[in-house]
Amino acid sequence: MSFESFRLQARLNSNVRGLGYHTPTPIQTQAIPPIQQGRDVMGLAQTGTGKTAAFALPILDRLMTGGRTGHVRALVIAPTRELAEQIHGDFADLGRETGLGGVTLYGGVGIEQQIKRLRAGADVVIACPGRLLDHIGRGTVQLAGVEVFVLDEADQMLDMGFLPGIREIIGCLPAKRQNLLFSATMPREMRRLAAEVLRDAVTVQVGDCEPVGTVSHCLYPVTQHLKTKLLMALLDQVETESVLVFTRTKHRARRVGEQLQKAGYKATSLQGNLSQNRRRAAMDGFRDGRHRILVATDIAARGIDVNRISHVINYDVPDTVTAYTHRIGRTGRAAKSGDALTLATQDDRAMIQSIERMLGGPIPRRNLEEFDYGECAPQRAPGPGLGRERGSRRGSGSGTSRSQERFHRTRGVPPGTSTRKHSRPGGASRASGPAGPGSGGVYTPVKERPITLSSHTGHAVGSKSGARFGNSGGRRGGRAVFPSRQRG
Repeated sequence: MSFESFRLQARLNSNVRGLGYHTPTPIQTQAIPPIQQGRDVMGLAQTGTGKTAAFALPILDRLMTGGRTGHVRALVIAPTRELAEQIHGDFADLGRETGLGGVTLYGGVGIEQQIKRLRAGADVVIACPGRLLDHIGRGTVQLAGVEVFVLDEADQMLDMGFLPGIREIIGCLPAKRQNLLFSATMPREMRRLAAEVLRDAVTVQVGDCEPVGTVSHCLYPVTQHLKTKLLMALLDQVETESVLVFTRTKHRARRVGEQLQKAGYKATSLQGNLSQNRRRAAMDGFRDGRHRILVATDIAARGIDVNRISHVINYDVPDTVTAYTHRIGRTGRAAKSGDALTLATQDDRAMIQSIERMLGGPIPRRNLEEFDYGECAPQRAPGPGLGRERGSRRGSGSGTSRSQERFHRTRGVPPGTSTRKHSRPGGASRASGPAGPGSGGVYTPVKERPITLSSHTGHAVGSKSGARFGNSGGRRGGRAVFPSRQRG
Protein backbone atom coordinates (compact mmCIF):
# COMPACT_ATOMS: atom_id res chain seq x y z
CA MET A 1 0.00 0.00 0.00
CA SER A 2 1.25 3.53 -0.82
CA PHE A 3 0.18 7.01 0.22
CA GLU A 4 -1.29 7.53 -3.24
CA SER A 5 -4.01 5.03 -2.34
CA PHE A 6 -5.46 7.58 0.12
CA ARG A 7 -6.20 9.93 -2.81
CA LEU A 8 -4.85 12.94 -1.01
CA GLN A 9 -4.38 16.32 -2.65
CA ALA A 10 -1.51 16.28 -5.15
CA ARG A 11 0.41 18.84 -3.09
CA LEU A 12 0.24 16.62 -0.02
CA ASN A 13 1.42 13.54 -1.93
CA SER A 14 4.32 15.58 -3.26
CA ASN A 15 5.25 16.70 0.25
CA VAL A 16 5.13 13.13 1.55
CA ARG A 17 7.42 11.97 -1.25
CA GLY A 18 9.73 14.90 -0.58
CA LEU A 19 10.08 13.76 3.03
CA GLY A 20 11.20 10.35 1.76
CA TYR A 21 8.15 8.33 2.83
CA HIS A 22 6.46 5.83 0.56
CA THR A 23 4.69 3.21 2.66
CA PRO A 24 2.26 4.23 5.43
CA THR A 25 2.65 2.74 8.89
CA PRO A 26 -0.06 0.46 10.34
CA ILE A 27 -1.68 3.27 12.37
CA GLN A 28 -1.77 5.46 9.26
CA THR A 29 -3.18 2.66 7.10
CA GLN A 30 -6.02 2.02 9.54
CA ALA A 31 -6.77 5.58 10.74
CA ILE A 32 -6.60 7.76 7.62
CA PRO A 33 -9.54 6.22 5.68
CA PRO A 34 -12.18 6.60 8.46
CA ILE A 35 -10.92 10.11 9.23
CA GLN A 36 -11.34 10.99 5.56
CA GLN A 37 -14.90 9.68 5.80
CA GLY A 38 -15.64 12.09 8.65
CA ARG A 39 -15.89 9.42 11.35
CA ASP A 40 -14.79 9.92 14.95
CA VAL A 41 -11.67 7.83 15.59
CA MET A 42 -9.86 6.52 18.64
CA GLY A 43 -6.28 5.61 17.74
CA LEU A 44 -4.25 3.44 20.11
CA ALA A 45 -0.59 3.05 19.25
CA GLN A 46 2.81 3.55 20.79
CA THR A 47 4.85 6.71 20.41
CA GLY A 48 6.98 6.72 17.26
CA THR A 49 4.48 4.87 15.04
CA GLY A 50 3.46 7.89 12.96
CA LYS A 51 0.32 8.91 14.85
CA THR A 52 0.75 12.59 14.04
CA ALA A 53 0.62 12.07 10.29
CA ALA A 54 -2.34 9.72 10.77
CA PHE A 55 -4.46 12.75 11.69
CA ALA A 56 -2.43 15.60 10.10
CA LEU A 57 -2.70 14.33 6.51
CA PRO A 58 -6.51 13.89 6.41
CA ILE A 59 -6.99 17.21 8.27
CA LEU A 60 -4.82 19.07 5.76
CA ASP A 61 -6.62 17.32 2.91
CA ARG A 62 -9.98 18.44 4.30
CA LEU A 63 -8.87 22.04 4.88
CA MET A 64 -7.47 22.32 1.36
CA THR A 65 -10.76 21.09 -0.08
CA GLY A 66 -12.83 23.62 1.87
CA GLY A 67 -10.52 26.56 1.24
CA ARG A 68 -9.52 29.30 3.67
CA THR A 69 -12.31 30.75 5.82
CA GLY A 70 -10.34 33.07 8.10
CA HIS A 71 -11.21 31.21 11.29
CA VAL A 72 -9.84 28.23 13.22
CA ARG A 73 -11.05 25.01 11.56
CA ALA A 74 -8.90 22.41 13.32
CA LEU A 75 -7.90 22.34 16.99
CA VAL A 76 -5.22 19.97 18.33
CA ILE A 77 -4.67 19.71 22.11
CA ALA A 78 -1.31 18.42 23.40
CA PRO A 79 -0.06 18.04 27.00
CA THR A 80 3.26 19.94 26.70
CA ARG A 81 4.80 22.77 24.76
CA GLU A 82 7.46 20.44 23.30
CA LEU A 83 4.83 18.13 21.89
CA ALA A 84 2.85 21.10 20.59
CA GLU A 85 5.95 22.30 18.76
CA GLN A 86 6.56 18.80 17.43
CA ILE A 87 3.03 18.51 16.03
CA HIS A 88 3.33 22.03 14.63
CA GLY A 89 6.52 21.01 12.83
CA ASP A 90 4.87 17.93 11.33
CA PHE A 91 1.98 20.01 10.02
CA ALA A 92 4.54 22.38 8.49
CA ASP A 93 6.45 19.57 6.78
CA LEU A 94 3.35 17.92 5.40
CA GLY A 95 1.46 21.14 4.61
CA ARG A 96 4.09 23.36 3.01
CA GLU A 97 2.98 25.34 -0.04
CA THR A 98 -0.66 24.59 0.66
CA GLY A 99 -1.53 28.14 1.69
CA LEU A 100 -2.72 26.90 5.07
CA GLY A 101 -1.36 28.25 8.33
CA GLY A 102 -1.16 27.35 11.97
CA VAL A 103 -0.34 28.74 15.40
CA THR A 104 0.95 27.14 18.60
CA LEU A 105 -0.40 28.31 21.95
CA TYR A 106 1.39 27.39 25.18
CA GLY A 107 2.59 28.99 28.38
CA GLY A 108 6.08 30.06 29.34
CA VAL A 109 6.25 32.67 26.56
CA GLY A 110 4.59 36.04 26.01
CA ILE A 111 0.95 35.96 25.01
CA GLU A 112 0.99 39.09 22.82
CA GLN A 113 2.76 37.46 19.87
CA GLN A 114 0.25 34.62 20.00
CA ILE A 115 -2.64 37.10 19.94
CA LYS A 116 -1.09 38.86 16.93
CA ARG A 117 -0.85 35.62 14.98
CA LEU A 118 -4.37 34.59 15.89
CA ARG A 119 -5.66 37.92 14.60
CA ALA A 120 -3.72 37.42 11.36
CA GLY A 121 -5.63 34.19 10.78
CA ALA A 122 -4.88 30.52 11.45
CA ASP A 123 -6.48 27.40 10.03
CA VAL A 124 -4.94 25.06 12.61
CA VAL A 125 -4.32 25.78 16.30
CA ILE A 126 -2.07 23.42 18.27
CA ALA A 127 -2.37 24.27 21.96
CA CYS A 128 -1.74 23.22 25.53
CA PRO A 129 -4.90 23.34 27.68
CA GLY A 130 -3.83 26.04 30.12
CA ARG A 131 -2.78 28.69 27.61
CA LEU A 132 -5.75 27.93 25.35
CA LEU A 133 -8.08 28.60 28.28
CA ASP A 134 -6.25 31.91 28.85
CA HIS A 135 -7.02 32.91 25.26
CA ILE A 136 -10.63 31.77 25.59
CA GLY A 137 -11.00 33.88 28.72
CA ARG A 138 -9.52 36.92 26.95
CA GLY A 139 -11.69 36.38 23.88
CA THR A 140 -8.60 36.28 21.63
CA VAL A 141 -9.41 32.90 20.05
CA GLN A 142 -12.71 31.91 18.47
CA LEU A 143 -13.55 28.20 18.32
CA ALA A 144 -17.08 28.37 16.94
CA GLY A 145 -15.83 27.32 13.48
CA VAL A 146 -13.79 24.26 14.57
CA GLU A 147 -14.55 21.29 12.31
CA VAL A 148 -11.99 18.79 13.65
CA PHE A 149 -10.98 18.40 17.30
CA VAL A 150 -7.92 16.28 18.20
CA LEU A 151 -6.73 15.11 21.62
CA ASP A 152 -3.18 13.81 21.24
CA GLU A 153 -1.44 11.83 24.01
CA ALA A 154 -4.78 11.87 25.81
CA ASP A 155 -3.72 9.43 28.51
CA GLN A 156 -0.82 11.66 29.49
CA MET A 157 -3.11 14.66 29.75
CA LEU A 158 -5.30 12.76 32.17
CA ASP A 159 -2.25 11.82 34.24
CA MET A 160 -1.29 15.50 34.37
CA GLY A 161 -4.70 16.53 35.69
CA PHE A 162 -5.94 18.32 32.56
CA LEU A 163 -9.36 16.64 32.46
CA PRO A 164 -11.32 19.62 33.93
CA GLY A 165 -9.64 21.98 31.49
CA ILE A 166 -10.32 19.67 28.56
CA ARG A 167 -14.00 19.52 29.48
CA GLU A 168 -14.10 23.32 29.64
CA ILE A 169 -12.51 23.56 26.18
CA ILE A 170 -14.96 21.02 24.75
CA GLY A 171 -17.80 23.16 26.09
CA CYS A 172 -16.58 26.02 23.84
CA LEU A 173 -16.64 23.90 20.66
CA PRO A 174 -19.55 23.54 18.24
CA ALA A 175 -21.67 20.45 18.79
CA LYS A 176 -21.23 19.36 15.19
CA ARG A 177 -17.59 18.43 14.73
CA GLN A 178 -15.29 15.48 14.09
CA ASN A 179 -13.41 14.14 17.14
CA LEU A 180 -10.10 12.30 17.03
CA LEU A 181 -8.49 10.87 20.15
CA PHE A 182 -4.99 9.36 20.09
CA SER A 183 -3.25 7.64 22.97
CA ALA A 184 -0.56 5.10 23.76
CA THR A 185 -2.49 3.41 26.57
CA MET A 186 -6.12 2.91 27.53
CA PRO A 187 -6.66 3.23 31.29
CA ARG A 188 -10.15 3.30 32.79
CA GLU A 189 -10.25 7.12 32.88
CA MET A 190 -9.48 7.19 29.17
CA ARG A 191 -12.48 5.03 28.41
CA ARG A 192 -14.73 7.42 30.33
CA LEU A 193 -13.33 10.41 28.44
CA ALA A 194 -13.76 8.62 25.11
CA ALA A 195 -17.40 7.92 25.95
CA GLU A 196 -17.93 11.65 26.62
CA VAL A 197 -16.16 12.94 23.51
CA LEU A 198 -16.53 10.38 20.72
CA ARG A 199 -19.69 9.54 18.79
CA ASP A 200 -20.04 6.24 16.96
CA ALA A 201 -16.25 6.05 16.86
CA VAL A 202 -13.99 3.72 14.92
CA THR A 203 -11.31 2.23 17.16
CA VAL A 204 -7.93 1.69 15.56
CA GLN A 205 -5.38 -0.22 17.60
CA VAL A 206 -1.84 -1.13 16.67
CA GLY A 207 -0.30 -3.62 19.09
CA ASP A 208 -1.59 -4.27 22.59
CA CYS A 209 -0.94 -0.83 24.11
CA GLU A 210 2.14 -2.31 25.71
CA PRO A 211 5.79 -1.35 25.33
CA VAL A 212 7.11 -2.14 21.87
CA GLY A 213 8.66 -5.56 21.42
CA THR A 214 11.93 -4.14 20.07
CA VAL A 215 12.88 -2.85 23.53
CA SER A 216 14.81 -5.01 26.01
CA HIS A 217 14.39 -4.34 29.72
CA CYS A 218 16.79 -4.76 32.61
CA LEU A 219 16.97 -3.58 36.21
CA TYR A 220 19.95 -2.50 38.29
CA PRO A 221 19.29 -2.69 42.07
CA VAL A 222 21.12 0.13 43.85
CA THR A 223 20.91 2.31 46.94
CA GLN A 224 19.73 5.88 46.43
CA HIS A 225 23.04 7.60 47.20
CA LEU A 226 24.88 5.53 44.55
CA LYS A 227 22.49 6.22 41.65
CA THR A 228 24.50 8.98 40.01
CA LYS A 229 27.76 7.03 40.22
CA LEU A 230 26.06 3.95 38.79
CA LEU A 231 24.55 6.05 36.00
CA MET A 232 28.01 7.34 35.05
CA ALA A 233 29.45 3.82 35.20
CA LEU A 234 26.71 2.58 32.86
CA LEU A 235 27.34 5.43 30.44
CA ASP A 236 31.04 4.50 30.42
CA GLN A 237 30.62 0.74 30.03
CA VAL A 238 27.50 0.38 27.86
CA GLU A 239 27.76 1.17 24.16
CA THR A 240 25.17 3.85 23.49
CA GLU A 241 24.11 6.41 20.91
CA SER A 242 21.75 9.06 22.26
CA VAL A 243 20.58 8.42 25.83
CA LEU A 244 17.43 9.74 27.49
CA VAL A 245 17.57 9.76 31.32
CA PHE A 246 14.31 10.13 33.25
CA THR A 247 14.02 11.61 36.74
CA ARG A 248 10.92 12.08 38.87
CA THR A 249 11.36 15.79 39.64
CA LYS A 250 12.58 18.83 37.72
CA HIS A 251 15.08 19.69 40.48
CA ARG A 252 16.68 16.26 40.22
CA ALA A 253 16.78 16.52 36.43
CA ARG A 254 18.67 19.79 36.71
CA ARG A 255 21.06 18.43 39.36
CA VAL A 256 21.84 15.18 37.52
CA GLY A 257 22.35 17.09 34.26
CA GLU A 258 24.80 19.45 35.95
CA GLN A 259 26.68 16.54 37.56
CA LEU A 260 27.05 14.82 34.20
CA GLN A 261 28.29 18.04 32.58
CA LYS A 262 30.88 18.57 35.33
CA ALA A 263 32.06 14.98 34.85
CA GLY A 264 32.74 15.70 31.16
CA TYR A 265 29.68 14.15 29.51
CA LYS A 266 27.91 15.88 26.61
CA ALA A 267 24.72 16.24 28.59
CA THR A 268 21.91 18.70 29.11
CA SER A 269 18.62 18.74 31.01
CA LEU A 270 15.04 19.53 30.11
CA GLN A 271 12.70 20.58 32.90
CA GLY A 272 9.94 22.99 33.68
CA ASN A 273 12.04 25.79 35.18
CA LEU A 274 13.82 26.51 31.90
CA SER A 275 12.77 29.36 29.65
CA GLN A 276 11.31 28.41 26.29
CA ASN A 277 14.49 29.42 24.46
CA ARG A 278 16.64 27.26 26.73
CA ARG A 279 14.24 24.34 26.40
CA ARG A 280 14.37 24.65 22.64
CA ALA A 281 18.18 24.85 22.69
CA ALA A 282 18.34 21.67 24.80
CA MET A 283 15.99 19.83 22.43
CA ASP A 284 17.81 21.00 19.31
CA GLY A 285 21.19 20.07 20.78
CA PHE A 286 19.92 16.58 21.60
CA ARG A 287 18.45 16.13 18.12
CA ASP A 288 21.56 17.23 16.23
CA GLY A 289 23.96 15.26 18.43
CA ARG A 290 25.68 18.12 20.28
CA HIS A 291 24.27 16.59 23.47
CA ARG A 292 24.51 12.81 23.67
CA ILE A 293 22.58 12.64 26.96
CA LEU A 294 19.33 14.39 27.84
CA VAL A 295 18.04 14.30 31.43
CA ALA A 296 14.32 15.05 31.59
CA THR A 297 11.14 14.66 33.57
CA ASP A 298 8.11 12.76 32.25
CA ILE A 299 6.23 15.97 31.51
CA ALA A 300 9.07 17.73 29.70
CA ALA A 301 9.85 14.65 27.59
CA ARG A 302 6.44 14.47 25.92
CA GLY A 303 7.70 16.35 22.85
CA ILE A 304 10.94 14.41 22.40
CA ASP A 305 10.97 12.75 18.99
CA VAL A 306 14.45 11.49 18.11
CA ASN A 307 14.81 8.27 16.16
CA ARG A 308 18.32 7.38 17.24
CA ILE A 309 17.73 7.13 21.00
CA SER A 310 19.42 3.82 21.78
CA HIS A 311 18.85 3.76 25.55
CA VAL A 312 16.28 5.02 28.00
CA ILE A 313 17.56 5.04 31.59
CA ASN A 314 15.09 5.36 34.43
CA TYR A 315 17.16 7.17 37.05
CA ASP A 316 13.96 7.16 39.09
CA VAL A 317 11.29 4.50 38.73
CA PRO A 318 8.11 6.17 37.40
CA ASP A 319 5.02 6.63 39.54
CA THR A 320 2.74 4.66 37.20
CA VAL A 321 2.92 1.78 34.76
CA THR A 322 1.57 4.10 32.06
CA ALA A 323 4.50 6.47 32.60
CA TYR A 324 6.92 3.54 32.15
CA THR A 325 5.24 2.69 28.85
CA HIS A 326 5.59 6.28 27.64
CA ARG A 327 9.19 6.53 28.76
CA ILE A 328 10.51 3.47 26.99
CA GLY A 329 8.48 4.31 23.90
CA ARG A 330 11.25 6.81 23.16
CA THR A 331 13.59 4.00 22.11
CA GLY A 332 13.14 0.95 19.89
CA ARG A 333 11.35 3.04 17.27
CA ALA A 334 10.66 2.19 13.64
CA ALA A 335 11.50 -1.50 14.21
CA LYS A 336 14.94 -0.63 15.62
CA SER A 337 16.13 -2.22 18.84
CA GLY A 338 16.49 -0.26 22.06
CA ASP A 339 17.28 -0.77 25.72
CA ALA A 340 15.43 0.35 28.84
CA LEU A 341 17.61 0.35 31.97
CA THR A 342 16.06 1.03 35.38
CA LEU A 343 17.89 1.98 38.58
CA ALA A 344 15.73 0.71 41.44
CA THR A 345 15.89 0.89 45.22
CA GLN A 346 14.12 -1.15 47.87
CA ASP A 347 11.30 1.42 47.94
CA ASP A 348 10.53 0.75 44.27
CA ARG A 349 9.65 -2.92 44.75
CA ALA A 350 5.86 -2.54 44.48
CA MET A 351 6.01 -0.48 41.28
CA ILE A 352 8.55 -2.84 39.73
CA GLN A 353 6.17 -5.73 40.32
CA SER A 354 3.34 -3.77 38.68
CA ILE A 355 5.54 -3.08 35.65
CA GLU A 356 6.48 -6.75 35.45
CA ARG A 357 2.81 -7.75 35.49
CA MET A 358 2.24 -5.41 32.58
CA LEU A 359 5.23 -6.83 30.70
CA GLY A 360 4.09 -10.37 31.38
CA GLY A 361 7.27 -11.54 33.07
CA PRO A 362 10.13 -10.61 35.39
CA ILE A 363 12.67 -7.97 34.39
CA PRO A 364 16.23 -9.38 34.42
CA ARG A 365 18.33 -8.14 37.36
CA ARG A 366 21.91 -7.11 36.65
CA ASN A 367 24.92 -5.91 38.60
CA LEU A 368 27.69 -3.88 37.02
CA GLU A 369 31.08 -5.54 37.37
CA GLU A 370 33.73 -3.70 39.36
CA PHE A 371 31.19 -1.21 40.72
CA ASP A 372 31.42 -0.66 44.49
CA TYR A 373 27.86 -1.27 45.69
CA GLY A 374 29.00 -1.21 49.32
CA GLU A 375 30.19 2.39 49.42
CA CYS A 376 28.94 4.19 52.51
CA ALA A 377 26.40 6.96 52.31
CA PRO A 378 28.10 10.39 52.67
CA GLN A 379 28.16 11.93 56.12
CA ARG A 380 25.80 14.85 56.61
CA ALA A 381 27.25 17.68 58.65
CA PRO A 382 25.07 19.06 61.45
CA GLY A 383 23.10 22.16 60.56
CA PRO A 384 22.80 25.32 62.66
CA GLY A 385 21.74 24.53 66.21
CA LEU A 386 22.40 20.81 65.99
CA GLY A 387 24.62 19.37 68.70
CA ARG A 388 22.70 20.94 71.58
CA GLU A 389 19.17 20.73 72.89
CA ARG A 390 16.78 23.52 72.02
CA GLY A 391 16.85 26.19 74.73
CA SER A 392 20.27 25.26 76.18
CA ARG A 393 22.82 27.94 76.92
CA ARG A 394 25.41 28.45 74.22
CA GLY A 395 28.69 26.81 74.96
CA SER A 396 27.43 24.92 77.98
CA GLY A 397 27.52 21.56 76.18
CA SER A 398 25.24 20.13 78.80
CA GLY A 399 22.24 19.72 76.51
CA THR A 400 20.04 20.82 79.46
CA SER A 401 17.86 23.93 79.28
CA ARG A 402 17.14 26.28 82.19
CA SER A 403 13.55 25.07 82.37
CA GLN A 404 14.75 21.48 82.65
CA GLU A 405 17.15 22.41 85.44
CA ARG A 406 14.29 24.15 87.28
CA PHE A 407 12.14 21.01 86.81
CA HIS A 408 14.93 18.88 88.29
CA ARG A 409 15.21 21.11 91.36
CA THR A 410 11.46 21.38 92.07
CA ARG A 411 10.54 17.75 91.34
CA GLY A 412 13.60 16.07 92.72
CA VAL A 413 14.48 14.48 89.40
CA PRO A 414 18.15 13.48 89.19
CA PRO A 415 20.15 15.80 86.92
CA GLY A 416 20.70 14.44 83.37
CA THR A 417 17.39 12.59 83.25
CA SER A 418 15.38 13.30 80.09
CA THR A 419 12.07 15.09 80.66
CA ARG A 420 10.66 14.39 77.17
CA LYS A 421 7.41 12.47 77.02
CA HIS A 422 8.67 10.22 74.25
CA SER A 423 12.13 9.51 75.59
CA ARG A 424 13.34 5.96 75.70
CA PRO A 425 14.13 4.14 78.98
CA GLY A 426 17.41 5.22 80.45
CA GLY A 427 17.27 8.69 78.89
CA ALA A 428 18.25 7.60 75.35
CA SER A 429 16.66 9.94 72.80
CA ARG A 430 15.18 9.02 69.44
CA ALA A 431 18.12 10.62 67.66
CA SER A 432 20.69 8.15 66.37
CA GLY A 433 23.57 7.53 68.73
CA PRO A 434 23.69 7.46 72.53
CA ALA A 435 22.09 10.17 74.60
CA GLY A 436 24.27 12.64 76.42
CA PRO A 437 26.45 15.66 75.73
CA GLY A 438 27.26 16.13 72.02
CA SER A 439 24.79 13.53 70.76
CA GLY A 440 22.52 16.25 69.23
CA GLY A 441 21.34 14.39 66.09
CA VAL A 442 24.57 14.22 64.03
CA TYR A 443 24.26 11.77 61.15
CA THR A 444 26.99 9.17 61.07
CA PRO A 445 27.95 7.07 58.03
CA VAL A 446 26.00 3.85 57.84
CA LYS A 447 27.20 1.13 55.53
CA GLU A 448 24.09 -0.03 53.69
CA ARG A 449 23.66 -3.63 52.68
CA PRO A 450 23.41 -4.34 48.93
CA ILE A 451 19.74 -4.60 48.04
CA THR A 452 18.04 -7.27 46.01
CA LEU A 453 14.75 -6.77 44.28
CA SER A 454 13.42 -10.24 43.73
CA SER A 455 11.23 -10.71 40.70
CA HIS A 456 7.71 -11.84 41.44
CA THR A 457 6.20 -14.91 39.82
CA GLY A 458 3.08 -15.37 38.90
CA HIS A 459 10.60 6.85 12.33
CA ALA A 460 7.56 7.00 10.52
CA VAL A 461 5.78 9.93 8.90
CA GLY A 462 4.57 12.25 11.60
CA SER A 463 7.66 11.98 13.73
CA LYS A 464 9.92 14.30 11.75
CA SER A 465 11.40 17.05 13.88
CA GLY A 466 12.31 20.67 13.69
CA ALA A 467 9.60 22.74 11.93
CA ARG A 468 8.75 25.99 13.69
CA PHE A 469 6.57 27.98 11.32
CA GLY A 470 4.90 30.92 13.04
CA ASN A 471 5.53 29.51 16.50
CA SER A 472 4.75 31.53 19.58
CA GLY A 473 8.40 31.82 20.54
CA GLY A 474 9.37 33.52 17.26
CA ARG A 475 9.75 37.20 16.61
CA ARG A 476 8.06 37.65 13.26
CA GLY A 477 4.48 38.81 13.08
CA GLY A 478 1.86 38.18 10.44
CA ARG A 479 -0.12 35.13 9.45
CA ALA A 480 1.61 31.83 10.06
CA VAL A 481 1.61 30.01 6.69
CA PHE A 482 2.86 26.50 6.08
CA PRO A 483 5.91 27.58 4.05
CA SER A 484 8.17 26.01 1.48
CA ARG A 485 11.17 25.32 3.66
CA GLN A 486 14.79 24.59 2.89
CA ARG A 487 15.56 21.11 4.19
CA GLY A 488 19.07 20.25 5.21
